[in-house]
Amino acid sequence: MKVAIGSDHAGFKLKEIIIAFLKRKGYDLKDFGASSEAAVDYPDYAYPVAEAVARGEFDRGILLCGSGVGMCITANKVRGIRAVLVQDTYTAKQSRCHGDCNILCLGGRKLTKAKATKIVAVWLKTEFSGDERHLRRISKIER
Repeated sequence: MKVAIGSDHAGFKLKEIIIAFLKRKGYDLKDFGASSEAAVDYPDYAYPVAEAVARGEFDRGILLCGSGVGMCITANKVRGIRAVLVQDTYTAKQSRCHGDCNILCLGGRKLTKAKATKIVAVWLKTEFSGDERHLRRISKIER
């Protein structure tokens, strides 16, 4: 699975932890930045990740900022993206199984390393159910 990842300055530390975790698990990934904790604007990282996922260059994307909110709002502006802000494994699983969400947004200032990596693991391994009711709902969102 190919994963795009990006953060702003507030998500940088947790992004580095998640990158190391994903590499250990054997994921093919690309880091879109940021490259430090120096202040940057989250849309400058959210858009490239979301656009690359929307074009099909990556199977999924992960975005991090302080709360995850800014990244989520920005990514959802890109057609074909269903970004979700997650703070627990239940929501991670449901977002994939029912919503076929393709970008995971996390709060770098809200989650511990252990919780974040557990969320990422659940989100990446959960497949979309493909149930008709969920397909119908996603179709309505896309229209």
